Amino acid sequence: MECVRMLQAWRKLIPVPQPDHSGVERGSVNGNSSRGIYVPRASPLRELLHGWQLVLPKSAGFTSLTAAEVSGWWLPEAIPHPVFAAVPIGERYPERTGLLVCRHPRPVPVETIGGLRITTGAETLLAAARDLGLLDLVILGDSALRCGHCTMEDLRVAAAQRRRGAPRLRAVLPLLDARSESPWESVMRVLHLAAEIDVEPQRKIYDAHGRFVARADLWLVGTRRIHEYDGGVHRDRQVHRSDLSRDRRLVEIDWQRMGFTSTQLLHEGASIIASADRLVGRRWDPRRLARWEALLDASLFRPAGRARALRHWDRAS
Repeated sequence: MECVRMLQAWRKLIPVPQPDHSGVERGSVNGNSSRGIYVPRASPLRELLHGWQLVLPKSAGFTSLTAAEVSGWWLPEAIPHPVFAAVPIGERYPERTGLLVCRHPRPVPVETIGGLRITTGAETLLAAARDLGLLDLVILGDSALRCGHCTMEDLRVAAAQRRRGAPRLRAVLPLLDARSESPWESVMRVLHLAAEIDVEPQRKIYDAHGRFVARADLWLVGTRRIHEYDGGVHRDRQVHRSDLSRDRRLVEIDWQRMGFTSTQLLHEGASIIASADRLVGRRWDPRRLARWEALLDASLFRPAGRARALRHWDRAS
């Protein structure tokens, strides 16, 4: 499927001079002034969505990855995708390239952000669960919980419904944690959980006198080792200087810090798991690595997961 074509073809509509306050204009196709929307080519996401909203019924709401983007959540690996909308059955909606509509037997719960109608946090995750893998959903779900856009109880209620995506949402609930502070921390935590390595996020570490030393991304429970994600911000000179000072303080109280980049988390799972095994005196079991690799394969981080999502979106478009 030519996803870029899918997302861009709708912009080629002919504009007519009926400006909307949002910078979006009604357009015309083959002389029919009610059928088209024109949005300037360089418009940001929200302005593009205001254009789509003009041709959707008032009961519709943006959902899935589209709602997640509007909400400012962390997103899984980016690939071209359509605009996702939820519409109650019986409502008329346009069939356009680049718009994927899911019909619902009853109105879906929506809220408004910046004039855009989007589904609630729990409904957004349930919609995303139709197409994404567990690892992708952990990134979205951790962010939604951290932002306060839903609660675990909201998610349990949504997952209890008899709807597409509900089984996968139920499966992801035990993996979610609002304490995560970045998407790669979420990925790192799931790697450890898949390998049955007991960890505690955001562990506070003190010295023998009760003085605070550090707060760790992940503490390997029962050990004096912490695992942390080292993103690009840690290469900043000021941050790097602070990190080195923190590392020295940890060494002085006999704690070990190990940092990992996104590339290592995605491609060096075996060595990370093996190192933890040695630390806790556990024998290597290839099944633990296989569980992590299966999660990666089903996610947007790997070709198989991307291909599956694109097939779903292609069939529905």
